[in-house]
Amino acid sequence: MAAGGCCCPRAPVNEDNARFCLLAGLILLYLFCGAAIFSALEHPFELRARRLWKQQLDNFTQRYRVNLGALHTLLRQYEEANGAGIRVDTLRPRWDFSGAFYFVGTVVSTIGFGMTTPATIAGKIFLIFYGLIGCAATILFFNLFLERIITMLAYIMRWCHKRRLRCAGVGVVSSREETSGEEDSLEGWKPSVYYVMLILGLASIVIACSASTLYSSMENWSYVDSLYFCFVAFSTIGFGDLVSSQRQQYESQEAYRLGNCLFILMGVCCIYSLFNVISIVIKQTLNWILGKLVCSGQHQRLKRNTVETDAGAVADGVHVGRRLSGEMISVNEFMVSNKVSLALLQKQLSETAHQGPRQSYSHQNGFSGGVGALAIMNNRLQETSVDR
Repeated sequence: MAAGGCCCPRAPVNEDNARFCLLAGLILLYLFCGAAIFSALEHPFELRARRLWKQQLDNFTQRYRVNLGALHTLLRQYEEANGAGIRVDTLRPRWDFSGAFYFVGTVVSTIGFGMTTPATIAGKIFLIFYGLIGCAATILFFNLFLERIITMLAYIMRWCHKRRLRCAGVGVVSSREETSGEEDSLEGWKPSVYYVMLILGLASIVIACSASTLYSSMENWSYVDSLYFCFVAFSTIGFGDLVSSQRQQYESQEAYRLGNCLFILMGVCCIYSLFNVISIVIKQTLNWILGKLVCSGQHQRLKRNTVETDAGAVADGVHVGRRLSGEMISVNEFMVSNKVSLALLQKQLSETAHQGPRQSYSHQNGFSGGVGALAIMNNRLQETSVDR
């Protein structure tokens, strides 16, 4: 049932196609807005930098009587050396074991700062196969990390509820019965998608602020630059303009490099999980927008044809048992309506690989048993049951 008492039958157009087209249009609009804003902010600075560089180049050639063509050749050679990891300032070795370990960490986490890249043909070919397996395994790790977070929240919510019952003097289930029905009892305590998004957002902010304090003191960056680096690294964008732990010597060097790796690992896990949850909220919003558009179109058609229909009774019959909550659309409804989800595809592939019998892929709570963000959301981010 749509918000505001609007009860409309389903639209004749395919819902998945409509959602896809709406999302594509909104992303295109988002790109245009971002391009306009970044162009207004950064283009004047680029023009000033070009003028300053041209002035410095002219002054250098006139002062030292250097041929401009020879200087350009030298600068191009330096750019090639820079790609191999050679810098004017002394930096840590790129391809010793610690440097190579840092590199493969940026590869499998899909950060890819770009300050270190393989220069040999053998290294480039090996990177293709190494990254294929490493990136897939790391994404699976991030998804399972999100599942552990949601399970932990379910345990905390159930514990708080039982504690309130004890304080109120209400009897509690025995420990043996609690152990035997542990999995079933957790089903009723899966947190709302918005609650998970809030927890992950707060955790990401705490990690980013703590890491920024470390980077601003160790790398001599401003705090804003440190926050910028944290988001670029944790979100696996990895521009490479700022990269941590690259100087040859630091105070408490080993402790700093360990802390740097831990911060990046925790930050990437939290931000990746947060992106997964936000993507579900975005899809819920798209469903809500489509529902509004369908309702508007149905009302206009009813006014044109002057036909009175009791759509409310039909909608109530279809939506019997839906839990009325503060969310626009329940996670349960969202997962059931997702007919071509990553979870379904992965389960089909898994059963085909094991040559097992094909069974029904839908359960009363949607798809289950997959390995992706959608499967985990279905398994862990369902609403509390009506009976709770």
